[in-house]
Amino acid sequence: MATEPELLDQEEQDLYEHLRLVVDKGQSLLRIDKFLMNRIENASRNRIQNAIEQGNVLVNDKTVKASYKVKPLDVISVVLPHPPRDTEVYPENLPINIVYEDDDVLVVNKEPGMVVHPGYNNYTGTLVNALVYHFQQLPTLPGNDGRPGLVHRIDKDTSGLLLISKNERSMNYLARQFFEHTITRKYIALVWGDIETDGTVSGYIGRSVADRRVMSVYDDPEKGKWSVTHYKVLERLGYVTLIECQLETGRTHQIRAHMKYIGHPLFNDASYGGDKIVKGTVFSKYKQFVENCFELLPRQALHAQTLGFVHPSFKKYMFFEAPLPKDFELALEKWRKYAAVKEEGNL
Repeated sequence: MATEPELLDQEEQDLYEHLRLVVDKGQSLLRIDKFLMNRIENASRNRIQNAIEQGNVLVNDKTVKASYKVKPLDVISVVLPHPPRDTEVYPENLPINIVYEDDDVLVVNKEPGMVVHPGYNNYTGTLVNALVYHFQQLPTLPGNDGRPGLVHRIDKDTSGLLLISKNERSMNYLARQFFEHTITRKYIALVWGDIETDGTVSGYIGRSVADRRVMSVYDDPEKGKWSVTHYKVLERLGYVTLIECQLETGRTHQIRAHMKYIGHPLFNDASYGGDKIVKGTVFSKYKQFVENCFELLPRQALHAQTLGFVHPSFKKYMFFEAPLPKDFELALEKWRKYAAVKEEGNL
């Protein structure tokens, strides 16, 4: 019969690493439960604290308490008694709109509704599944293991341009540009309300305490990562405004969270309160008009329109632009007609 210590040893041998994080060199001292909240999607602080208490979180291969403060270069592991899900990404012959391709990079114009990367509840039918299939049709390149290198991502219901590297050298070169904020990215967004002037939104973006699926903007650096969005008014349409957003940083849901933060959520953004009438009249005719617009554009009104970067081999600046997709254009035209009639005094 095994003694208690032997049983404990067996349990330790059966633990599998599900997540591994190396703390940044510039990280300030921060409680590990708060640190993990900012880095693990859909995980509450209570759940993280329970995992720490149960010994499922290791720092430098040792268990810690929830009050432990992470230090630069700490190695954090989340271990569980069952192996992680198969992370193999399987190729799928899905249609993708390739804007540009050479031996180093691929620029794709993503359709709205397509998930970029496999994840919870979306393990197939993603852009990465399509790219893996596409890459299998290409000759093997130095430093390319046949897998696409995502340099950045955009949300499932956001349309527009994505940059993919095709080998390790280009991945490192492009990643450095993103890190140094020298990549040019401009988005087109339709937001609720009349934005009077151009401006900038900044703050620390982190998971919302009320709903872990969305992001909030905080003043406290311990609650998130620094973020900056510059916006410019393109067209005023009465109760909504068409704007251009230029990212200085690239945080999760950055534009969506920033515009909600300043009281102008994206049109039909269900996660950030834009899927109801935020501005306008109480008339049933107006309500029907807005609902018709929602049907035309059944997602947040956000499009990654431009992308500019220095090519890893040519060392030349390359610039791409993608027109608004049909759903966005139809809803925008409907608002333009409404605004014109309203200005004439017929509404």
